[in-house]
Amino acid sequence: MRKIKTVQCIQCGKDHDFDDLDMDCTSCGGNLHIVYNYKLIKKRLTYEELEKNPDKSIWRYMDILPLSSEKHLPLPNIGFTPLYKVDKLGQNIGVPDLYIKDEGRNPSASLKDRASAVVVARALELKEKIMTAASTGNAASSLACLTAGTNLKTIIFVPEKAQAPKMAQLLVFGATVIMVKGNYDDAFELSIQASQEYGWYNRSTGYNPLTREGKKTCSFEICEQMDWESPEKVIVPVGDGNIISGLWKGFIDFYKLGIIEKLPQMIAVQAENSDAIKRAFDSGGDIEPVSGNTIADSISVSMPKDGMSALMAIKDSGGFAVSVSDDEILKAIPEMARATGVFAEPAGAAGLAGLKKAIKEGKVDDGDSVVLIVTGNGLKDIKSAIKATGKPLYINPDINELKRLVDSGKI
Repeated sequence: MRKIKTVQCIQCGKDHDFDDLDMDCTSCGGNLHIVYNYKLIKKRLTYEELEKNPDKSIWRYMDILPLSSEKHLPLPNIGFTPLYKVDKLGQNIGVPDLYIKDEGRNPSASLKDRASAVVVARALELKEKIMTAASTGNAASSLACLTAGTNLKTIIFVPEKAQAPKMAQLLVFGATVIMVKGNYDDAFELSIQASQEYGWYNRSTGYNPLTREGKKTCSFEICEQMDWESPEKVIVPVGDGNIISGLWKGFIDFYKLGIIEKLPQMIAVQAENSDAIKRAFDSGGDIEPVSGNTIADSISVSMPKDGMSALMAIKDSGGFAVSVSDDEILKAIPEMARATGVFAEPAGAAGLAGLKKAIKEGKVDDGDSVVLIVTGNGLKDIKSAIKATGKPLYINPDINELKRLVDSGKI
């Protein structure tokens, strides 16, 4: 494709041909990223052209996506999720210019639909027959959702502790689900081995470089929704590092195209026992594995598969990383919901917990414009929501029992 200049290894810098692309670097095994011909794309993709474009989906950005045409696009409408100015929550925590990007409004209720859409479209261009992925749930349910209605078969590897609602999505959409006795990292390694053994096209995050390309469209939308500007800070829940690196790539793309004039700081929020990226950022050393144990399953990972890209995004943007406890994450779920009407799963609520911690540490000014990325809907993990809020009151259909509740102060 003329619009793609090269595919470059983020680790050793080796260039690769997009049309004959391996999933990782043929020299060192590092992750790859796509470099575009911005001079060519500038002629077609401008904010004037975008303003005239009636398409309200990620495909409005086709000129800077790694696809040759619109011939093989998945059916569900992905993207253009709402960006809310959340005044009440902003006042509560001391950030008056606060926004929430609600990615739970995508077809399978998570930001992962952006990545899956691009990967599925590319697989169809390549005439693939079987797709596979490893996931704690969201990426897998997204892939199953977006291959529904196509001729692609999906075989999904998930850790044995994957959430039931996410498994229900997978099965409803017709995926073959293989539960692996182990954690996400075990499922990931098995999916790679399966791809190499059987030739299945692998969508796994931190392995297929096209996932980052889909996720960057969230940044494009933020800039459009903020009248062609970027915020000062973007708060991102981080597991394997692919979302934050994808978002950063989106802002970089728009900056190089001249659509925005400044770049935001990228703030990574990780769960305390799944914070390998934060530890590496703070120490300046290599990424080392951690336990990965957290209630926020969508950001639960021992060894981040796109960790180096995430570190680069944080450093290059002048950002920072924070970690939060599971208790802080759980408290953030009802706090966000009651102030904004946005119901987040634990990973999505982790961003709010991290923002509050960053404010306490003096890393966020009250004049900053801040966008909080809510990566997935709370209905994906009802158990955690109930744990965060408690159980309902229970009475017989008797007005006297209701009066006793009122009189006792419970209502």
